[in-house]
Amino acid sequence: MQPANIAIIGGTGFESLPSEIFADPVDLITEFGAARALSISDNYTEPHKLYFLSRHGAEHGLAPHQINYRANIQALTQLGVRYAFATNAVGSLRLDLPVGSLVILDDFIDFTKHRPLSLYGDAHWEHIDFSVPYSPMLRSLLATAAARLDIPTHDCGTYVCCDGPRFESPAEVRLFAHWGGDVVGMTGLPEAVFAREAGIQYAALAIVTNLGAGLTKTPVSHADVTNHMAAALPTLRETTMTAARMLVESWQS
Repeated sequence: MQPANIAIIGGTGFESLPSEIFADPVDLITEFGAARALSISDNYTEPHKLYFLSRHGAEHGLAPHQINYRANIQALTQLGVRYAFATNAVGSLRLDLPVGSLVILDDFIDFTKHRPLSLYGDAHWEHIDFSVPYSPMLRSLLATAAARLDIPTHDCGTYVCCDGPRFESPAEVRLFAHWGGDVVGMTGLPEAVFAREAGIQYAALAIVTNLGAGLTKTPVSHADVTNHMAAALPTLRETTMTAARMLVESWQS
């Protein structure tokens, strides 16, 4: 485990940082397009840089299918990032995984259909092993950080990723649950794949913001998702930042 820079990738509801966290914007041009990150001033991670990247843009201007996943991951690579903690707002596929649950993902099912399959395209593709889809070391840090903050988590969960931007149908929710999925979202892939291809250790912390269609009579609402995410945001931010600080602590011990 070599010391390097660290990133936090924020999803829906986690598009910006509070004013008390000082951060400078960093604009990058990659071979796949432009990307922006924030360089966070944090005494606990110095001399290693801690970056924040908003997946949807600062104002949530990008729908899941519009995100330039390649540019984002390439930008982190250019910044020397080798470890990334991501957050995802998700729908639950199980009644026993209610709104507000935090899940440290350990597996995924890629149900996307219209996104690039490789960070490097057809010219430089490789067969990449995904026997262990998310970094065990970073997942352990997230679990330990949550325990240190007295935040309950589910330490494993299978994430199903769809293209969006629509929510899933009841039949899809039943199918995904039958396949062994626990939660469903729209942005975790191909991000996790591209991070692996780029040599970035990657873990994801998911927050359940709604029950999947058909599990409740209430329609799925993006406004409700945003509200639940807003309530959970301090928890997500503290957990990921604490995990990043603990990673640096491990290098210094």
